[in-house]
Amino acid sequence: QVQLVESGGGLVQAGGSLRLSCAASTSTFAFVSMAWYRQAPGKQRELVARIFGGGFTNYAESVTGRFTISRDNVKNTIYLQMNNLNPEDTAVYFCNANGLSGTWGQGTLVIVSS
Repeated sequence: QVQLVESGGGLVQAGGSLRLSCAASTSTFAFVSMAWYRQAPGKQRELVARIFGGGFTNYAESVTGRFTISRDNVKNTIYLQMNNLNPEDTAVYFCNANGLSGTWGQGTLVIVSS
């Protein structure tokens, strides 16, 4: 069973940047599809970005060009670099392994003030 631990959330002003990290406890990390989701107050959880074992990525349209997902297969960690943040990015961000029926982290809160 994969375990995920997120870090890096916080409060930032609009236009600022944050980097989220998610460390995974699995010996097969390099082959695991990883993703970041987010859930804003009163809204459904949505996919932000996904990175497959081979490094292929895809993004939600709302974050394309501003967010970058990456992975370090030595450190068993994925990252989400978030630039040019706006208040609509305020949400709890969740790390995910192996899709919706897979493993979820505890979430990290990102608040973007205007």
